[in-house]
Amino acid sequence: MSMVDLDPPRFQPPRPVAGDDGSRRTVLYGEYTVFSVFQPVFSVSHRRAIGYHASLRARDDSGRQVPSHEVFTQAARRGDLLELGRLAESLHLGNFFSFDSDDEWLFLSLHPAALMDTSYGDALLASLKNVGLPPQRVVLEVPEQAGGETTRFAEIIDSLRKSGFLIALDGFGVKHSNIDRVWHLRPDIVTLDRCILQQASEHSHIERVLPGLVSLLHESGQLVLMGGLSTERDALIALECNVDFVQGAYFAGPSVEAVKPQAAQGVLDALSAASRERVAARERTQSARLAPYVSALETAAARLIEGETLTGATRTLLQLHETARCFLLDASGRQIGDNVLPVARASQRAKRFRPLLHSEGASWERRPYFIEALRTPDRVHLTAPYLSINEAHLCVTASIAAQTPRGLQVLCVDINWDVTSQRR
Repeated sequence: MSMVDLDPPRFQPPRPVAGDDGSRRTVLYGEYTVFSVFQPVFSVSHRRAIGYHASLRARDDSGRQVPSHEVFTQAARRGDLLELGRLAESLHLGNFFSFDSDDEWLFLSLHPAALMDTSYGDALLASLKNVGLPPQRVVLEVPEQAGGETTRFAEIIDSLRKSGFLIALDGFGVKHSNIDRVWHLRPDIVTLDRCILQQASEHSHIERVLPGLVSLLHESGQLVLMGGLSTERDALIALECNVDFVQGAYFAGPSVEAVKPQAAQGVLDALSAASRERVAARERTQSARLAPYVSALETAAARLIEGETLTGATRTLLQLHETARCFLLDASGRQIGDNVLPVARASQRAKRFRPLLHSEGASWERRPYFIEALRTPDRVHLTAPYLSINEAHLCVTASIAAQTPRGLQVLCVDINWDVTSQRR
């Protein structure tokens, strides 16, 4: 173990001192011994560690572990914050290099003040050269709120990227995050803030939209990392919203040593199996719940074929508890007549969205329930839950195309999903 002695309040040039095994470096700062720990970042698809997030740990002269923020607080009081940050990076680089790894990334968290320092990139490149690491092996984690909206900040990020570093936007989803910032900074990786995970764990509707958020980031050109995963439920949420990378105590905690390549394979395989079972169970439950609507829709379509009116054909369908409305489309996707509603079941929500309730002549030609029904007539199709424009609430639409005396028509029923989802 080598040690660098620092004389507060200002840093002195590193003075290595030989230690026990010669493979690890620590830093003395005041009464604290500061050292590196590395938490692996795993690729869900590759089932192995693809990088390590470096962070600082400290112990006092009695060997007691102390929160690293105490060290940074002391450095801030002494005006040493930037210097401590740079020396911490040097410490992480040296210790990471001792892993003798050829491929993994090193994730470094950057202080906003360091990013705005014009000499930062050159200093970091020099440190990398000293230890023999190319910048392509380093992911610089930029706090989502850092730099505000300044053009200068975007230019600095772009310069670091051109030097070979990968850029990760850290903490996306906290406070005033917005997708515009992702588009502006163009990071390689976006790390979702833990608050998103917490809310998804507590609210099923937030868990339901997470895959869409991840998909939006993917389509914008970013890989997605979800950290802070400490339970199986956390990890399952991450897998089911299709993130690329995972990190957290559930997989492996911070350590001074690298993990074995196969460290998380068993956990990830078990999670994949659990996820498949969850999805299958969810589909079985939903199929059972929707079965009465499918059967009633088939009966209604048969009555339409026999020449009955929409109101008469859907009488049984309208009696089912979660039926929101029935409606009929022509072969071009235009609605024939208005919606047929259950008797005396108007909600307060419907009253609030009254301008959207009447749909005669509306065009639904781009809706999946119309497209899929036309693709294979005489068969019921079910959509995934989506936001209905009629009352701005979640619904599932069942549809079937049938040849009636009035030509090819598509019969549809909207099924309230807000209520059914609460019963899961």
